[in-house]
Amino acid sequence: MQEWMFLTNHAHVLLCVVRDPQARLRDVAEQVGITERAAQRIVADLVEAGYLERTRDGRRNRYRLHPDLPLRHPMDRDTAIGQLVALLTGIDIRSGDVA
Repeated sequence: MQEWMFLTNHAHVLLCVVRDPQARLRDVAEQVGITERAAQRIVADLVEAGYLERTRDGRRNRYRLHPDLPLRHPMDRDTAIGQLVALLTGIDIRSGDVA
């Protein structure tokens, strides 16, 4: 029987990036238990959807959360992504600056 989890890989990647905005995707992938390519696709999804903003900082990327965007599922549209992240991490995300 396959194990299941409450959070998706998208949520786990987002939480890793929030905790460390300069995280290497190789390290994020290892923490989440997915391939580096899968982590890259998930970050690209989060950037394309507007939840994350990616900027270059030297040789690394730096990520910034846009905390006011609503969750994607129709049942959850009244909850902002920042509220969920704050609940799961204990980090106050109101400003979007997570470092």
